Amino acid sequence: MTTPAHARLAELGLTLPSVAAPVASYVPAVQSGNHVYVSGQLPFVDGKLPQVGKVGAEVTVEEAAALARLCALNALAAIDALVGLDRVVKIVKVGGFVASAPGFTAQPAVINGASDLFAAVLGEQGRHARAAVGVAELPLGAPVEVEVIAEVA
Repeated sequence: MTTPAHARLAELGLTLPSVAAPVASYVPAVQSGNHVYVSGQLPFVDGKLPQVGKVGAEVTVEEAAALARLCALNALAAIDALVGLDRVVKIVKVGGFVASAPGFTAQPAVINGASDLFAAVLGEQGRHARAAVGVAELPLGAPVEVEVIAEVA
């Protein structure tokens, strides 16, 4: 069955990847009541990180925003696998973490990659509250990580 979100993904030329396997002791997503909490998603493509390093040093803002978009796509895959994208009422909150070089302060521009994808796929339901935080390191050397809270019907 094609849902509006799946149709929009197809219009954008995107397909949901397989849910990324956890890199530690947790599950990709869990439902509690009317909310789905998606664990931090790294920008995996076929189980591998396409790029590693610090944003503002080895990774440009544009590259990092594209990686944040991959994180968001992985988060949508986790939601779809758990409850189905057709049940998403609202992306409520996005937490974005950017492995930042010293002095780098454009974390919001990086996490816009994820925010823009949620809005493109889900429309108004994809607009959300957000934090974009610079951190010293992320798992496996990833430049960016995104976590999501979604309200579901």
